Amino acid sequence: MKPALVILAAGMGSRYGDLKQLEVVGPGGATIMDYSVYDALRAGFGKIVFVIRPDMEAAFRAAVGRRYERRVPVAYGFQRMGVLPPGFTTPPGRTKPWGTGQAVLAAEPFVKEPFAVVNADDFYGADAYTGLSDFLRREEPEDVPTYAMVGYALRDTLTETGAVNRGCCRCTPGGWLERITEVTHIERDGPDGRYVDESANERTISGSELVSMNAWGFRPAFFDQLRKRFECFLRDNVVSKTAEFYLPGAIADLILAGHARVKVLPTKDTWAGVTHPEDKTRVTEMIGKLIGRGRYPRILWD
Repeated sequence: MKPALVILAAGMGSRYGDLKQLEVVGPGGATIMDYSVYDALRAGFGKIVFVIRPDMEAAFRAAVGRRYERRVPVAYGFQRMGVLPPGFTTPPGRTKPWGTGQAVLAAEPFVKEPFAVVNADDFYGADAYTGLSDFLRREEPEDVPTYAMVGYALRDTLTETGAVNRGCCRCTPGGWLERITEVTHIERDGPDGRYVDESANERTISGSELVSMNAWGFRPAFFDQLRKRFECFLRDNVVSKTAEFYLPGAIADLILAGHARVKVLPTKDTWAGVTHPEDKTRVTEMIGKLIGRGRYPRILWD
């Protein structure tokens, strides 16, 4: 069975203001998402599920989805603020959905097979999709659900244009994820990173340390586990106007409780994204070099 790819895109409209302003980073008007879908199809993914907001549907289908629909089955899940488990209601005054964990649940009606989850505006590289596809095609024991996360060397995720936040991973010697610690405002320091901790002390992080960029591989059983974690989150945040249910936090809780294992799939590819306005030049240059090496055709879609 070919795995599915779930692309989280519900936040794109708010970040860019207009879908037509999606950053073009390659020839022929190609966006980061174009390269992600291209890599996924080459790696053997057989379905694309976009998670978007309902108000984005018409524009998103026209600007993004239709270019893929004749190549692969495409479905659309909608992240709605008021779609909550039974017994919960949206608190008065809340104006935004509940985060990436809720977004993944919006894909459940369309996913019955093993699946990967990625962000729409992150460039992960072909190796990430190959590794996830290979992992998801393997049969795994069902006593404890086994999932996967693509791990990047910190140095391959830093920019020259400003500070970033990264999920730093602690793994067992066998490559199993133990913990993700969110470190904020990391700046490049040669091959490494530096940041200031809560006590105002400057710290250095090795550039070889693995970080999570939210590229995951799951089995269908994950939806039930995620829903239960969402219910726990809502009980603790029932009146919050701003609290968000983040996917990495839910996974960390499952690992800590012994309800899931997560295999880290290291990659030597470089992650890229447009965190700061100046990043677009870097991403465009990187794509150009990959085209020059034959990793991508000059025009992705004929």
